[in-house]
Amino acid sequence: MNQNPPHGDRRPVAYMNDQFLNSPDARALRILSEFLEPLAHFRREKIRDTVVFFGSARIREEGPLSQYYQDARTLSRMLTEWSGQFTNSHHRFVICSGGGPGIMEAANRGAHEGGGKTVGLNIGLPFEQFPNPYITPELSFEFHYFFMRKFWFAYLAKALVVFPGGFGTLDEMMEVLTLVQTQKLAKRMTIVVYGSEYWKEVINFNALVKYGMISAEDLELFHFADNPQAAFDLLKPGLTEYASQADSLEMPAFAKSRNPQRPAGTT
Repeated sequence: MNQNPPHGDRRPVAYMNDQFLNSPDARALRILSEFLEPLAHFRREKIRDTVVFFGSARIREEGPLSQYYQDARTLSRMLTEWSGQFTNSHHRFVICSGGGPGIMEAANRGAHEGGGKTVGLNIGLPFEQFPNPYITPELSFEFHYFFMRKFWFAYLAKALVVFPGGFGTLDEMMEVLTLVQTQKLAKRMTIVVYGSEYWKEVINFNALVKYGMISAEDLELFHFADNPQAAFDLLKPGLTEYASQADSLEMPAFAKSRNPQRPAGTT
């Protein structure tokens, strides 16, 4: 008579255990996956660097402020057509947006019309945020963690264009400006704030200097533009300089301050 006990049911290996992978204990793995999975796609699609567009999901092709939609679309197409001359083994200065509607859609749409690849870093939200149809399918990403999405905005970006927007746009713009101000990016980044009338009404930058919250020199971290050609002219010199450099996807774009003696504050 067989005295051996019956075999129990096999448990799935850890990396195939959905109950574990969706548990608090596996949060670190989920975070890491939002770094490694996009990285693998960027390497496979040979994306060297990006130009990031921020702006409101609520600005549509027709309706109030629709001119900003058209301008984002035009500027994105101009940059994509221009950057084609640098494409060799890698794609340079690929337009990247938050992946949703509004200004994000306009940016991806212009790049698509310009014949280039284009990135969408989408995130699940209760409203508004659905991937637009102009993103290159292999470069359309869905994030759960805001901070990992923000990392990918900054990681490959060689320039930033900020169109009018609300809380999300303000958050993203201020975070990048803070990284540049405190020299926490191991690169220079051209930042264009598009729509001076809107932005100077929404944010009194000069008041920040007046009250000593930022230095006067911090106003030189970004430039205003009010039409696509002016924005393109501001972006082109920095991107042209980067075009001759051999960047890679081996190390993050974040590093310790190159000037640790410079305070992170105002003076």
